[in-house]
Amino acid sequence: MTDGAESSARSTPNTGAATVDLAEIRRRNTPEPVTFKRRELDLILRVYGRMVADGHWRDYAIDHLRDRAVFSAFRRTSEVPLYRIEKDPARARKQGAFSIISASGLVLKRGHELDVVLKYFDKTPRLVR
Repeated sequence: MTDGAESSARSTPNTGAATVDLAEIRRRNTPEPVTFKRRELDLILRVYGRMVADGHWRDYAIDHLRDRAVFSAFRRTSEVPLYRIEKDPARARKQGAFSIISASGLVLKRGHELDVVLKYFDKTPRLVR
């Protein structure tokens, strides 16, 4: 008798249940990572090319995280980055979305426009006595 009751319970559709695709829900609720736009990347790579030609930098890495995008410039691949150029949209209204950070973590320049921030690398070195 129980076999008949189980088979009839399985065959009747459950009107209150709905299938949910968890992958689709995660895609909707997970924010896209922050990325550099083509123009921004072009400006950064122009500075990078100049610094490579001068012999200061040799390698780079680009990280697209959920909260920020980071371009790291290295003297050697095995070292920590000399400079990090970060795009953090959470700071866009207050201090500016773009910043240049040194290897020690010190913020060297911050601003709203990337081309203005990248002028930090245009400074000519001077002799300090």
